[in-house]
Amino acid sequence: MKLIGPFKQIVTLANLPLRGKLSDDQLEIIENGGILINSENKIEAVDNFEKLKSENPQLTDSPTLPLSDSIALPAFVDSHTHICFGGNRANDFAMRNAGKTYLEIAESGGGIWSSVQHTRNASEEELLKTTLERINFLISLGITTIEIKSGYGLDLENELKMLRVIKKAQTLTKATLVPTCLSAHLKPRDFEGTSKEFLDYILEHILPKVKEENLANRIDIFIEKSAFQPDESKEFLLKAKSLGFDITVHADQFTPGSSRIAVEVGAKSADHLEATTDEDLQFLAQSETVATALPGASLGLGEKFTPARKILDHNGILAIASDWNPGSAPMGNLITQASILATFEKLSTAEVLAGITFRSAFALGLEDRGKLEKGMKGDFVTFKTDNFQNVLYQQGSLKPEHIFINGEKIEI
Repeated sequence: MKLIGPFKQIVTLANLPLRGKLSDDQLEIIENGGILINSENKIEAVDNFEKLKSENPQLTDSPTLPLSDSIALPAFVDSHTHICFGGNRANDFAMRNAGKTYLEIAESGGGIWSSVQHTRNASEEELLKTTLERINFLISLGITTIEIKSGYGLDLENELKMLRVIKKAQTLTKATLVPTCLSAHLKPRDFEGTSKEFLDYILEHILPKVKEENLANRIDIFIEKSAFQPDESKEFLLKAKSLGFDITVHADQFTPGSSRIAVEVGAKSADHLEATTDEDLQFLAQSETVATALPGASLGLGEKFTPARKILDHNGILAIASDWNPGSAPMGNLITQASILATFEKLSTAEVLAGITFRSAFALGLEDRGKLEKGMKGDFVTFKTDNFQNVLYQQGSLKPEHIFINGEKIEI
């Protein structure tokens, strides 16, 4: 057993509900607190530091860190990223800001297909190097659980290459990586057949190999006019589910309707939702499917934000993720994005913290993290400040002081 602290404040997020709106007075804040870690690297107790010290005289190997001027929060969870990719699309961003349309950008060599070409041309070693660099950046922000999608390979060889890179990266980082197969990102230009035939190709050729090599147990699909249509997508998702895959969906980014499909097939989450109608929001909020807001995409594209306030007011489960990708969401800073979303959608600090911790973890099927309470994974982050509100108030400019994974302070 070891005791870490004392902290000026510990914000535990304990006892907060999974769904619906939250007020800041629901937050449990422990002054001069300590975190007791057991031999299984899980949290044994969170309480007043001196109380824990006096009740556990056998304590050994407790870190001696200057933490009395710091606050502690559960480590963050980024439940939607595309950080395994090759190349750069800065020119897309410049062209978009100069008034070019998506079609014009694509015709000039940009868009998702540009990332596909760069990723196909990159070696596994190159992809691993850049993916690890992005993982380490996220860890430096206090994010210790990271979902990573494929989807820039779009054929058997290159989708497997991406997923193998993510699997290799897991052996080289202490963060938890959650791989997701997004072979159904869009129909590649070099596939001779319909979009329905490409989905069949994924089911018949890619997903069996993903299972065989244990590369991912989650699949994703982009349902949109420019990608895959509702009926073929629903059929694909049901077949993938029958193969034993969990489901998440890129839903309602530009046009509505696909969030309803996500609910109907029992998806873990429906992500984006910028175009969701009020009727579909209510349908989503009444389900166990997590509504994931991706403010980075709204900022990158100049589009409206996910209606996060309405989702919470309808008693839905709201997660917030970065969508870090080379095209529409290149920032990667989850705290900055979540802080901005809070400003526009009028989210309480409690709602934002829940959205980037235990509610995002639930979207990934990980209910052992995101709160600082007995039995939870010992992942937490500290900030040198006397008030936890400063983390969101400073919109990402206040950087973590220390990051702990499994109760151990890690170096980046």
